[in-house]
Amino acid sequence: MTLRSIVVPTDLTDAARCGSATDAPARIIYWHRELPPIEATALGEHTVEATSHRVPDTIEHREELWNRGKDDLMAQTRVRLAQEIARLGGRCAHVLDESIDTRHDASTGEAWLCGRFTYMLYR
Repeated sequence: MTLRSIVVPTDLTDAARCGSATDAPARIIYWHRELPPIEATALGEHTVEATSHRVPDTIEHREELWNRGKDDLMAQTRVRLAQEIARLGGRCAHVLDESIDTRHDASTGEAWLCGRFTYMLYR
């Protein structure tokens, strides 16, 4: 699974940045082996959950549906992490662990992905 880091737009204040105070956009989410800036101070470990949009639970185009669900789940996760970083007063987060499961609703014939992500919040 390929994970990408979220980038904060340059129009945000320096208080919302975790990295250096340059004009370049600073990342606020670091995935697994990516390390946050050395000057960041750990505030605590937290967990966030996110879900993808629902897709038809069918055998046809299974790989395509899985990839679409995975991409959507990761986009939803980046949004949720950014919200939690702001809510908790942090500047960046380092995702330490993740668990992704499939969910099914037999009554509607839909499936979706549910992810649980453990992260360290930094200031």
